[in-house]
Amino acid sequence: MTQTRVITVYGRLPGATDEIGGPIRHGENPASAVVRLFREGAGLPVAVSSVREVRALIAPSLHEDRVVYDVVPAAGKVSPATEPAAGVAAGAAEESQLPKGQRFAAYGLATDPAGRVLLTEIARGFPGAGRWHLPGGGTDVGEQPADALLRELYEETGQRGEIVELLGVTHRRSLGLVGPEGYPMNWHAVRALYRVLVPEPSAPSVTEAVGGSTASAAWFDPADVAGMATTEVVQWALSLPATGE
Repeated sequence: MTQTRVITVYGRLPGATDEIGGPIRHGENPASAVVRLFREGAGLPVAVSSVREVRALIAPSLHEDRVVYDVVPAAGKVSPATEPAAGVAAGAAEESQLPKGQRFAAYGLATDPAGRVLLTEIARGFPGAGRWHLPGGGTDVGEQPADALLRELYEETGQRGEIVELLGVTHRRSLGLVGPEGYPMNWHAVRALYRVLVPEPSAPSVTEAVGGSTASAAWFDPADVAGMATTEVVQWALSLPATGE
């Protein structure tokens, strides 16, 4: 039996145990989606305060990737707290001509005890080729996001890591980029970002199969990353305060 995949967002009000939400639209900011769904489903104006958790709900015929936000009541017109996003706006005509794809992914800001940052270089033939990115990638059917990240971390860098905390959720809409499919698509990716500790670092090595999205991996001092060609998610992750600050 083929499992259908869906990405959903839910919100929880202070003191509540139930969650309100549903599927996000293609290209929609997850934080904005939960505000919309509260308004449509419960008639309540809310604002996002933080990401509570990310989890996969798995049934025989359905894999649901769910982002849960803490929300607070808001009076009047709401401008929801937005998550970092990237993408290219385009006209409706161009958008309608491209096949759509949506995926859920997990990435990690991985550091070692010395404070070095672990980055991966995007391989030729993949969007962003040549740029340095965070380790991670799309989750498999039946896989929890944190488990997917630790699997991708080893496949792309040969490192064993430990999840420290959930940093947030970002999304990216990529219109017209040609990836391994071989033709342009209208992609929407929702990405859970974690802080990861690699307690026993080693020389990084790519262990995934030939033809994967990672060309190489390396450790860097954070001060050296500023002058490198990096993705927007690397820049956002490195702008966050360290744990406990």
